[in-house]
Amino acid sequence: MIRLEHVTYTYPDAASPALNDVSLELPEGQLILVIGPSGAGKSTLLRCLNGLTPHFSGGVLRGAIHVAGLDPVSVTPRVLSRHVGFVFQDPEAQFVTETVEDEIAFALENAAMSRQEMRVRVEETLDLLDLTPLRDRPIKTLSGGERQRVAIAAALALRPSILALDEPTSQLDPKSAEDVLNSLVRLNQDLGLTIILAEHRLERVLPYVDSILYLPDDDGPVLFDDVRTMMGKIELAPPLVRLGKALGWRPLPLTIKEGLRFSRPWFAEHSVAALRRSKPQPARNGEPSIRARGVKVRFGQQEALRGIDLELWPGEIVVLMGRNGAGKTTLLRSLVGLVRPHAGVIEVAGQNIAGQQVADICRKVGYLPQDPNTLLFAESVEQELRVTLRNHRMDAEERKIAALLQRLKLHDKMNAYPRDLSVGERQRVALAAISVTQPGALLLDEPTRGLDYAAKQELERMLREWRDEGMAILVVTHDVELAAAIADRVILMSQGEIIAEGPPADVLATSPLFAPQIARLFPESGWLTVEDVLGANGRCQD
Repeated sequence: MIRLEHVTYTYPDAASPALNDVSLELPEGQLILVIGPSGAGKSTLLRCLNGLTPHFSGGVLRGAIHVAGLDPVSVTPRVLSRHVGFVFQDPEAQFVTETVEDEIAFALENAAMSRQEMRVRVEETLDLLDLTPLRDRPIKTLSGGERQRVAIAAALALRPSILALDEPTSQLDPKSAEDVLNSLVRLNQDLGLTIILAEHRLERVLPYVDSILYLPDDDGPVLFDDVRTMMGKIELAPPLVRLGKALGWRPLPLTIKEGLRFSRPWFAEHSVAALRRSKPQPARNGEPSIRARGVKVRFGQQEALRGIDLELWPGEIVVLMGRNGAGKTTLLRSLVGLVRPHAGVIEVAGQNIAGQQVADICRKVGYLPQDPNTLLFAESVEQELRVTLRNHRMDAEERKIAALLQRLKLHDKMNAYPRDLSVGERQRVALAAISVTQPGALLLDEPTRGLDYAAKQELERMLREWRDEGMAILVVTHDVELAAAIADRVILMSQGEIIAEGPPADVLATSPLFAPQIARLFPESGWLTVEDVLGANGRCQD
């Protein structure tokens, strides 16, 4: 059904190809996961399947592509849309109407479908994705998971035989991500739909997929095989698989259920129950970098924040978690003045920010929003950093810029146009732009979106270094593995309120929704990461 023969594609003005001599054949009717390092060409590959590349992106494409018997280069994306449904990473990017039903009907109207057939298609699609109760709802009122399902429904309305999705769970909390993935499994099993999705958070998706397509970021070969075989071949792996490899568990477990068969006897055999170690909490000296007291924010009749009390201290990393719509982003935006509370006080570096300009606040607090594009304006990556320094009336030291780009693995992208980069690379450019001024506090909203495991580990290392240098860091994330790795303190929010706060082992390990894989494998151990388990194993052997 899908065949690529020696496909090489280069974006306009790019120094090197995004895809280089890719040849592969993907079977029909499978749920296929596309993985690889950031910038390896995963999104580009998906866009080749429906003709968005090269029809809308331009550039040079060589080789042959065959999708459902058609050549995406010779036919238009309009024709391909009947065969390949496409769901972008950011669902808002493809919405064109205001309500759920209108959005699903939009593509059918453009196809000049009869009213009767269109009504049947809309009803079937609503039922298929459990959207019937939401049919009249304005899209802007939906949760992240609901919006993602609407985007999938709009792509399915034309009854394509292939569905391609670019990181469909990257902005979703664990429960919403599970709902979306269950919907995809049902579409695959009930309709025989071929589903191809790119995703970095492998711990979420491995239990659901049939095969894995691996794209390297070097001259290595493209690999395709069943999930267990592929996890044994490549280093890119979630914590469960990493631990299974380290401890020699065979067959390699892919789900927590499979992992528990190994972890329970291993735990008993090694008698490590008494080896729990509490993570030392950073010392608090002086005054908090940021303090919020009784903060309330209202949008119309909806109260988004309901009396938030928060302190963020120098030299600590706080992770803020909660379901989509809990108020996490609103809180971050309030702390830098982008949203003004109707009650409460926010202090930054000991000063009340009421009446201060956002630019003045952001000299003391770096803020990375969910969408990195909102921070990217310059013609090159290097210029992004120079513009930030100039706006803050700071000298642009060549050594400082080069060192930061090297740290974020962007040194080879120094002259690239930022908006031509992959999502993960854009995220790192935006992070470089806000951190180059070395602010006292850093607020990050979903910083691992679009990052592979290697890039995420590098981010973790940098955040720890900045913390140890005295920076106060607040991270909003749905990535429970990131929280387990970096948090000194975890805060859970629900419906605009803080409902739990404390050390990661206390808050995360006991949460049925936000517990990382290692905590599920070893309940009541206090372990959250692979390193926790291997460290305990080493102490036992000593």
